[in-house]
Amino acid sequence: MKTPHKRLLFILCGIMVVGFIYFSSRKLRLVWGLKPQRDAAETTVVLTKGAEVKRITVYDEQGFLLKLDKKLPPEWVNKYGNLSEGVCKPGYAAAKMTAIYPKFMNPAPMFLDRNFFKTPSKLLSKVSKYLPPFGFRTQERVIDSILSATKNYGLGAALDSLSCKRCVILGNGGVLLNKSLGPRIDDYDVVVRLNEAPVSGYVKDVGTKTTIRITYPEGAMQKPEKYDKDSLFVLSAFKPLDFKWLKQMVFKEKLRGTEGFWKSVARNVLQEPNEIRILNPYFIQEAAFQFIGLPSNNGLMGKGNIPTLGTVAITMALHNCDEVAVAGFSYNMNTPNALLHYYNKTVKMSAVKESWTHNIAKEKEFLRKLVKANVITDLTNGI
Repeated sequence: MKTPHKRLLFILCGIMVVGFIYFSSRKLRLVWGLKPQRDAAETTVVLTKGAEVKRITVYDEQGFLLKLDKKLPPEWVNKYGNLSEGVCKPGYAAAKMTAIYPKFMNPAPMFLDRNFFKTPSKLLSKVSKYLPPFGFRTQERVIDSILSATKNYGLGAALDSLSCKRCVILGNGGVLLNKSLGPRIDDYDVVVRLNEAPVSGYVKDVGTKTTIRITYPEGAMQKPEKYDKDSLFVLSAFKPLDFKWLKQMVFKEKLRGTEGFWKSVARNVLQEPNEIRILNPYFIQEAAFQFIGLPSNNGLMGKGNIPTLGTVAITMALHNCDEVAVAGFSYNMNTPNALLHYYNKTVKMSAVKESWTHNIAKEKEFLRKLVKANVITDLTNGI
């Protein structure tokens, strides 16, 4: 017969066991005899029949699945698996991205527009509190002035009306040469080029079509005759001065106040105001802090926390394109004599030194995840 003391001890032990199970199930996502649930947690705890606790790491530090492959999840096989080769897959890029990165927030507008400032949203709060390049704080008045003149905030009626868009982002790497990808590149609905990368003289490898050219003042073409006709000029601003420069371009003003640029900048652009856009700075912020895992530095530009323009463009495409391909992305330090850019035969890969602003190694790690999981297609196999 149990004494009162033993009975009390038995009850207390039972309460402690129940309490431990309850709090563990909430805090550690404890699962009885089931496979780990897919969520944004790094570690799932499984309690086996023998009460042996095993820790299974599912996600990496940034929140990406550790186990990546090109297979379609069973629930998507019927939606995408039976489509003919070459047929655009609606929502494919976002669906694949969400599968490997559950925190992915879709959609995010490609360009800033005046309505974006007036509509409270989670996305607006993310960019309104940061200075450039991660937001537009202190630049609202200048931006509104620019947008009042451009009046257009999309890709254009024809492209905006497409139910499915296939996009290709062209990096400027030497890996583009001698691939004869020109016709394949021109077949995409949206062709994105970066900075001053030329088309003329390289059509066989880079195509003729330019839908948008993303740049910043120091990277913009300085000779108007080199600009692409029937394309959008898109500013990716990295500092407040960049918005001031764009305002002068839009209103055809004389360029002044250039002391803050790190090299000479264009004095005018070919495109008219209705062909000029401002890239949503959210893509710089998301690429840097969430996808790549660069230091936030309290939201200020600092050493090694700025993504390259190519990765920013890819991030933009993940939110706004149904299928995403890339070409011309390659930073292979094992080939020091390879051409760094397809349009310059004197600068080799060995010229790439440790960058003050970029972390190339971490960017490559991020892009390889996208390729491995078939979120994006690498046409030149340089990633």
